[in-house]
Amino acid sequence: MARARSRTTMLAMTASVGLLAAATVLPAGAQSPSAPPSAPASAPVIPPGTTVNLLTFNGPQVAEPLIRRAPDFEKATGIHVNVIAVPFQDIYTKAILDASTGNNAYDAYVFNPQWFGDFATPGYLEDLTPRIAADPSIEWDDIAPFFRDFSASYGGKTYAVPLDGDFHMAYYRKDLLDRDGVAVPKTWEDYLAVAEKYNGQDLNEDGEADYGSCIAKKVGGQSYWWLIDFLAPLIQSKGTGQGAFFDTTTMEPLFNNAAAKLALQNYKKTGDFGPPDENNTDLTTIRGLFTTGRCALTLDWGDTGTLAPGTYVADKYASMVLPGSTQIWDAATDTLVPCDETLCPYAVDGSNHAPLAAFGGWSGAVNAAATPVVKDAAYAFLSYMTAPAQSNIDVTIGASGYNPYRTSQFTDIQPWLDAGLSETAANNYLGAIKDSLNSPNMVLDLRIPLTAQYEQVALDQAVASYLVGDATEDETMQQITDSWNEITDGAPGGRDAQLAAYNASLTVNR
Repeated sequence: MARARSRTTMLAMTASVGLLAAATVLPAGAQSPSAPPSAPASAPVIPPGTTVNLLTFNGPQVAEPLIRRAPDFEKATGIHVNVIAVPFQDIYTKAILDASTGNNAYDAYVFNPQWFGDFATPGYLEDLTPRIAADPSIEWDDIAPFFRDFSASYGGKTYAVPLDGDFHMAYYRKDLLDRDGVAVPKTWEDYLAVAEKYNGQDLNEDGEADYGSCIAKKVGGQSYWWLIDFLAPLIQSKGTGQGAFFDTTTMEPLFNNAAAKLALQNYKKTGDFGPPDENNTDLTTIRGLFTTGRCALTLDWGDTGTLAPGTYVADKYASMVLPGSTQIWDAATDTLVPCDETLCPYAVDGSNHAPLAAFGGWSGAVNAAATPVVKDAAYAFLSYMTAPAQSNIDVTIGASGYNPYRTSQFTDIQPWLDAGLSETAANNYLGAIKDSLNSPNMVLDLRIPLTAQYEQVALDQAVASYLVGDATEDETMQQITDSWNEITDGAPGGRDAQLAAYNASLTVNR
C-alpha cells in the first residue's frame, strides 16, 4: 500500500499539467504564463494562496483521500483546500442551511448525489457541464455511464464530479461454506439459514464464539439502506424502471404491505445471529468484525472488499450480488406469490434479485455562490481527485471509502493486485459489482427533492424503533407510510411534483 501511495504522490505533479486544462495557477509574483499545450486559450487564472472550503463526511472514510491529497495538490497548484469533515447526519443540514441562507461558508461539497433535487433545483450548485467539456484531464468518457448519469447529472446538466461508485453487496466466508458443502445463499431465507448455522461457532480460531451475520444497524449511521436490501426483491421484478419506493401512478409509499412486513421480519431476524448490541453498532465496527474473521456473512458497499487484504479473511471470503426472493408482491391481493417467468422475468434459478445502488457514490460539487476564482479552484481540485492517476489508486485503498466507478478500474486489475488483492479476489470483487451494475433489475436509490427527509430521517427513525422493539411490523409500516406521505404532500409543488420527479428518476444511462 505504501508503494501505491508514493507512486500516486509522484503522479500528482505530472497530473497537474492536465489539470491546468481547467485552471492556470500563477506562482507568486509571476506574470501570466502562456497556457500549456493541453489547455484551452481561455483557461482561468487562479492566484496562489486561493483557499477552497470543502464540506464532507468525517467517516474517517471519504475525507481520508481528500485530506491526504490536498497537500500534494497545493504543492502542485498553489491552491489550499480546507477539508471540513462532519458526521453523515450533519452534512445535508449544514450544506442546505448554509446555501439557502446565503451564508455560503462552503465553496464545495463531497456529498450524496441523491440530494441534487434540493441543491440543483434552487440554483445552489454550479453547472459543471462546460468545465468538464473543456477538461481532457478528467477523462470523462472513462467514468462509467451509470455514474456519469446518476452520480453527476440532474435535469440534463452535470452538477458533480463522481469520486466513488456505490452498490450494496453481500460478503461471505467462502472457506467455511466450501469446507462444509454449504451452498452460497441465493435468497434472504438462505442467508438466514447460513447465519444460523455458523452463529456461535469459532470462525477465526481464537477460541471465542463468533457470529453468523454482522450488519450495521446504528441509528444515524446509514443503516436504513439495509432494510431496502431485504424489501427490494419482494417489490421490484420487472426492471429498473418499475421502482421500489413509490407507486408510479399515485406516489403512495410501498412500505405498508405483505412484502414490507416480511422484509422487516427477515431484517430483524438477522439480529438473532449477530454481535451483542448490534442495533447500536456502526459500519466501521462491523467491517472490523468481518475482516478479523468473526462473521460468516455481512452486508456492505465495496469497502469490505478493499479492507480485506492483509487481514484474517484475505483469501477466505467472496463477494456476491445481494440475495433475492422466490416470491413477489401482488398488489391486487396484498399477498406474496411465487415467482414465475411472467412475474419475475429476470429471475435467476427462480430467485428474483434486485441489487440496490444504495447512495450512488460520493460526488464533488461546487457552490454556485462562490467567487469565480474559488469556483475555478474548487473544480480544479475535484478534477484532480477524479483523474485516473489519483482515483485508480484511491478506489483500491480500503480507508478511502471510495469504490470503483471508472471503466478502467474494472478492466485493469493491476492496481488491485498492487493493493494486495489476489487475482482471484480482485476478479470476484469486481465481478460482483459489475453483476449488480449490469442487472436489468437493479434498483435505483431514491433521488428526488427531500430524499434526505424520506430516508435519512423518517425511514431511519422508524426502522430503529422497530429493531429495538418499540414498534410492531404493522406500526412501523404505518409510521413510514404516514411520514412519507406527509413529506410528499408538503413538498414544493406537492404530490404531483414529487410523482413527476420520482418517475423521471427511474431512467438512467448505463
